[in-house]
Amino acid sequence: MKAHFIFHKYAHAYKVEIPNLEELSVEQIKEIQNFVSFRNGIFDFNNYSFKIQKTLEYEAFVSLIEKLGFDCKCEERKRVYKEIPRIGFGQYKGMYISDLPDSYLMWLKNNYHGEQKELFLKEISKRNST
Repeated sequence: MKAHFIFHKYAHAYKVEIPNLEELSVEQIKEIQNFVSFRNGIFDFNNYSFKIQKTLEYEAFVSLIEKLGFDCKCEERKRVYKEIPRIGFGQYKGMYISDLPDSYLMWLKNNYHGEQKELFLKEISKRNST
């Protein structure tokens, strides 16, 4: 069985969903885990995905996967940015709130008390539920 990778690009990271994770062999899953671990990423078994805090284009991801010899099918899902709010201050000013790193969102939750706080809390809640 081939792994099915669905690539999502974010401003400072990329996420890959593996919808057929349950159908893969233990050896295939270990290989994917090693790939993620080597890149200091996070493998999320609950959501059948992994996320790596590094900017990478889809073509570069596919090339990397091919060089490593993964037997998989890859596809890209482009995000549609419509009414998604942006952060209005700090080091990530202008960035979509949905693209903020988890660590920064947690810092904002504990330290920010301005008008965008509710947006940050909603984003944290959304990520925790998926």
